[in-house]
Order: sequence, then structure tokens, then C-alpha cells
Amino acid sequence: MPRDRISAFRFAFEGLAYLLRTQPHARIHLAMTVAVVAVGWWLGVSTLAWVALTLAIGAVWVAEAFNTAVEAVVDLTSPDFHPLAKVAKDVAAAGVLLAAVAAVVVGLLVFLPPLLARLGGG
Repeated sequence: MPRDRISAFRFAFEGLAYLLRTQPHARIHLAMTVAVVAVGWWLGVSTLAWVALTLAIGAVWVAEAFNTAVEAVVDLTSPDFHPLAKVAKDVAAAGVLLAAVAAVVVGLLVFLPPLLARLGGG
């Protein structure tokens, strides 16, 4: 693999480390990711359910990464308050919220039926 590709991976992992080190919500996403994987394994969900869960988890992580990047760029270019800087940050945060809400819906659709069956409620 050419050296520049190796560097690209290294930079990406540095970005992920930054995300986890500096963003409290990213650590919440990590905890939720671990919990979802554990519950999915415990319930023995189907391959299709794993696909849905993986896409939902990935969407939240991608949204959080882009939100962090937008915040950094806005802070760099607009250190003082500006209404458009606020809009950029708020809309990026809304993207994370939308992805997280969609992920919760996916989780409920995937987990609720087998969870109720396992717990004797359905």
C-alpha cells in the first residue's frame, strides 16, 4: 500500500481518537454502540436486522464526526459570535439528532418483538 494511503488511514484514526477524546456525545454513542451490539447478540437477531442496526449506528457516528468537523471549522473561521456560525453549528447538531432518533426507531423495530417474546410479553 502506498505511503500516502497509510497516512490517510492514520489521519482517520487520529480523527476518531480526537472525536472520542474531546466529544462527550461520542462517548455516549460508543456506550450505546456497545449496548446495541450486546443486546443484538443476546437476542440473536437476524442478518437483516444486523444490517439495519449497523447502518443506523454508522449514520449516527458519521453525523457526529461531521458535526465535530463543522464546529471546528466554524470556530476557526469565526472565533467571535456570528449568527451564520450559530446556524452552521445548530444545523450540524440537528443532523446528529435526526440520525440518533432514526437509530432509536430502528432499534425499537429490531429489538422490541424478540425482546417481548424473550421476556414473555408477546
